[in-house]
Amino acid sequence: MPADLPPVLAPEMSEELPGRDWLAAELADTLDEEYELELEDVAISEEIARIYKDRHPDALDRATYMHALIRLQSELIKLQDWVQHSREKVVVIFEGRDSAGKGGVIKRIAQRLNPRVVRTVALPAPSDRERSQWYFQRYVPHLPAGGEIVLFDRSWYNRAGVERVIGFASEEEVEQFFRDVPEFERMLVRSGIRLVKYWFSITDEEQQFRFLMRIHDPMKQWKLSPMDLQSRVRWEDYTKAKEDMMARTNIPEAPWYIVEGNDKKRARLNCIDHLLGLVPYKPVPHDEILLPDRVFNPDYERAVLPPELYVPAKY
Repeated sequence: MPADLPPVLAPEMSEELPGRDWLAAELADTLDEEYELELEDVAISEEIARIYKDRHPDALDRATYMHALIRLQSELIKLQDWVQHSREKVVVIFEGRDSAGKGGVIKRIAQRLNPRVVRTVALPAPSDRERSQWYFQRYVPHLPAGGEIVLFDRSWYNRAGVERVIGFASEEEVEQFFRDVPEFERMLVRSGIRLVKYWFSITDEEQQFRFLMRIHDPMKQWKLSPMDLQSRVRWEDYTKAKEDMMARTNIPEAPWYIVEGNDKKRARLNCIDHLLGLVPYKPVPHDEILLPDRVFNPDYERAVLPPELYVPAKY
């Protein structure tokens, strides 16, 4: 047996790997993939990377973080299987200030899951037609069917945040939203949807630091929109809007959960762990998977394709 064969792929052979459990094997196999994602958390230049480390001296080291993350992701797979098996419907809303870490935790949640079961929804600005519709109308088509999980990277709460602060919605429209949203969410819950709402919270200083990192990182500059830059100018307005939103939409059927986000790695782990604790998932039966034998035809000869059809092997 090859020395690097993970026990999770060959459980009957796991005894032949003394001192190595499935986690160690999985860590070895996925190091490159996770490292690619983690590159997003440091800037291109060594100087900015050093500043980040100085600012977060107590940040989790990569090994500790990855051990915890992969264990949580293995539980997310069990959650996914249970949702699919039991035909449950789950909606998770991720809100927070710009650069608070919503996208990072969504990536880690969905990273190892089936995209046919777990979907991420990040809607663009509404069109002229959508602006004339019932406010919640453009979100409804993205709600889950039985056996699905939907992760909203921002949601209908845009009206209580950016639309209100920037002036895209009138005070009358905002007030109508606050009257409607509790009943809308109660309707979702009564229909059988498990609705979870997270707010990622960071400090003024941390947001400024992350914006500066994005400005100096060419791979992240696309994340800075004019609206993002306005959020720095209007920090206090966003704070007031958030406090009002929390006070008026924190209902028993769908409460808000605040994730402390200054430490990105801890925020991801804490959020995933909390989400797993909210859903009563259980192990589900699985049919044994057997690899069928390949059908061999002695008369078949594989055709040789023209070389111009192949992607050039530059690497």
